[in-house]
Amino acid sequence: MKEDDRTHAWEGLARNVPIKSSPIIIKGITMNKVLAALIAGLFATSVYAQTATPMAAPATKTEAKANEKMVKAEATEAKTDAKADAKVEKAVSKASEKKAKAHAKAADKKADAAADVAKADPEDKMKASAKAEEKMVKADTKAEKTAAKADAKVEKVAAEAKKDKAVAHAKATDKKAEAVADVKKDAAK
Repeated sequence: MKEDDRTHAWEGLARNVPIKSSPIIIKGITMNKVLAALIAGLFATSVYAQTATPMAAPATKTEAKANEKMVKAEATEAKTDAKADAKVEKAVSKASEKKAKAHAKAADKKADAAADVAKADPEDKMKASAKAEEKMVKADTKAEKTAAKADAKVEKVAAEAKKDKAVAHAKATDKKAEAVADVKKDAAK
């Protein structure tokens, strides 16, 4: 086993995964990180989609209205959270598509450059090889720039989603506090 290999802690699972590879490997099945993120997002949204447990029957009309306000506030917050998560998932999938296209384009340019070197005359091989190397480096650089831009966009969308969730949570908390205050005012009468 080489030093640049990783070994998995559990027997029977993936072994000797190179450091450069980033897929998650479980019993020989490779999953893309994006797919894993989408699945995690699905689980996260399913937590918010669960209905709240029914409360005890309200004693007064004010309590019934307060419970109604609370349920509505929670539903609105859950809906906003789900929308934000969907936006992030969409951005992640778009970014992975852009990255894949950019890397495919770079691979095509590298193949063209290698073909140009193969076609070159024997006396022009060194010059053609240098040009090909330059084309390959430019292709890699362009692909990396595209990937960086896509990642930045995902981060931006994720930050906006986090902000939207925080605002929705604050609004829901405010509505719940109003409902509790209404019940207390009614009880004081």
